[in-house]
Amino acid sequence: MMNKLQIGEIEIHWLRGGVTGFDGGAMFGVVPKALWQKKYPANEKNQVPNVTDPMYFYFQGKHYLIDGGIGRGRLTEKQRRNYGVSEESFVIEDLATLGVRPEDIDFILMTHLHFDHVVGLSTFDSRKNQLVSLFPHAQIIVEETEWEEMQHPNIRSQATYWPENFQAIAAQITPYKKHIEIAPGISLRHTGGHSAGHAVITIESNGERAIHMADIFPTHAHQNVLWVTAYDDYPMTSIFQKEHFFSQWMNAESWFLFYHDAYYRAIKYNKSGEMLACILREQ
Repeated sequence: MMNKLQIGEIEIHWLRGGVTGFDGGAMFGVVPKALWQKKYPANEKNQVPNVTDPMYFYFQGKHYLIDGGIGRGRLTEKQRRNYGVSEESFVIEDLATLGVRPEDIDFILMTHLHFDHVVGLSTFDSRKNQLVSLFPHAQIIVEETEWEEMQHPNIRSQATYWPENFQAIAAQITPYKKHIEIAPGISLRHTGGHSAGHAVITIESNGERAIHMADIFPTHAHQNVLWVTAYDDYPMTSIFQKEHFFSQWMNAESWFLFYHDAYYRAIKYNKSGEMLACILREQ
């Protein structure tokens, strides 16, 4: 059963994009394990569960995805082992349950292009003996700084920006600068922090609001603004952006959406940071 959340006239569905087990120290950076493990427990390998679950919604005649999951059959055995992958993607099956085909998707809103968000946008076509786009008719919306770094990674970012992850979808990329509104109430805004071109997504409809802060607020356990991942290229930017958005959106009215959290799909907080409502992830 898929989790869903109603924001005005928009019904958001979480799809099964794969389950990874990233290193707990990497997920919580300089925070001591004695602190973070109380909020987000690790296994015997010090791995913490991280789902990679895209969100789908339909609005004003258009089909939308938020991020892409890890796909199926796209990672090598070594990569699956290193990233603690215990399940690959069921996005296509979950979309089919909703009556949606891959070719129906009109827009894919990308928070950033790290492998665990973008691998699921392409698949291997054995007839052509090459990777092809899984959602061939979609515009893929990406902040221009992120798109530039994806194509020309530096010595650090080349570990997650793989050429094969953009070559099959390059013709579908629609870059924007800093901010874009795709439809009334549906927008992406550049933050940086986790990556140079990282963005957050806001969804507003009929007076109701949700924000997806992606990897600058990857799990509920990262609510402390100082708790940022070791994967963040610009951690102080992540901290400042978290402060900014928390002050604006922790208002007892808005929902925070999660892509990576293994326990919560969405949480609503008051100004004191107390949880007022939540949607638990179906296990």
